[in-house]
Amino acid sequence: MKITTWNVNGLRAALRKGFAEILEQIEPDVLLLQEVRALPEQLPGEWAAPEGWHVHWHPAEKKGYSGTAIWSRQPMKILSTGLNADDPEGRIVRAEVDGVEVASVYLPSGSSSEDRQRQKEIWMKGFRPWADDLKAKRRPVVFGGDFNIAHTERDIFYAKSNEKTSGFMPHEREWLGDLIESGWRDFTREHFGDVQGPYSWWSNRGRAREFDRGWRIDYLLGNSAAAKRFVSAEICREGGLTVSDHAPVTIQIS
Repeated sequence: MKITTWNVNGLRAALRKGFAEILEQIEPDVLLLQEVRALPEQLPGEWAAPEGWHVHWHPAEKKGYSGTAIWSRQPMKILSTGLNADDPEGRIVRAEVDGVEVASVYLPSGSSSEDRQRQKEIWMKGFRPWADDLKAKRRPVVFGGDFNIAHTERDIFYAKSNEKTSGFMPHEREWLGDLIESGWRDFTREHFGDVQGPYSWWSNRGRAREFDRGWRIDYLLGNSAAAKRFVSAEICREGGLTVSDHAPVTIQIS
C-alpha cells in the first residue's frame, strides 16, 4: 500500500497547476490532503467525486480556509473527524482502508500572530492523548500531514536563525520529539537516515526552492504494527513544487 500526504495549498489552484499529472506520477493507493481550502461543490465537476477514488472531504466551516480530505482506491470506513466532536477548521479526518487506519492531519500554523501560536499550542496539547489512544492498536495506524514543525536541525536549512520562529521553537521541537519517542515512527527520517533534509516545504522568498533551502514539516508517522510493514519513503520535490509550496511525501508499506 502506497500512502501519500500532501499539503496542496488550495486544491482549486493545484488542479490548474498540474495536480492530476503529479498524482498519476506518484500513483498512491491512499492520498491524505491538507489545506484543501474548498468545498466539494466549488471544485470542477469531475473532481468533486474523482473517477476511480473513494473520497471523504472534511472542509473548514470558513470558506477558502484549511480543510483536509482522504482519497482511497479501495472503499474506506470513516472513523472520526477532529480531536473531538468539534473541528471547525477541518484539521483531522481518520479512516480505515483495507485493515490500515490512516488519518490526514493539519496542525495550525502559529506564524501569523501570537493568537494563532496560542491556538496551535492548545491544539498540540489536545493532539497527544488522541495520538496515544491510536498508538497501542494492534493493526497498522499511519497518520500523515503538515505538522508545521521541523523536528531537528537536520529538518531545516537555516536552523540557528529560526530558533525563535514558529515551527522551530524549542518547545515545539520537544513536543514533536516526545511524540516520536513515545512510539510513533518517523518513516521518512528512518528511510533517509541522518542526513540534511530532505525538505518538504520551501518559502517563495530568497530563491529557497532553487537552492533547496527548506523545512521538513510534512510527516508520515506510524505505530509499531505499521513499522513492521514499512518498506520505503520518498519526497517528490520536483513535480510537487510545480503544484504547491509543499512536496508530496510518500511511504510504501507491505
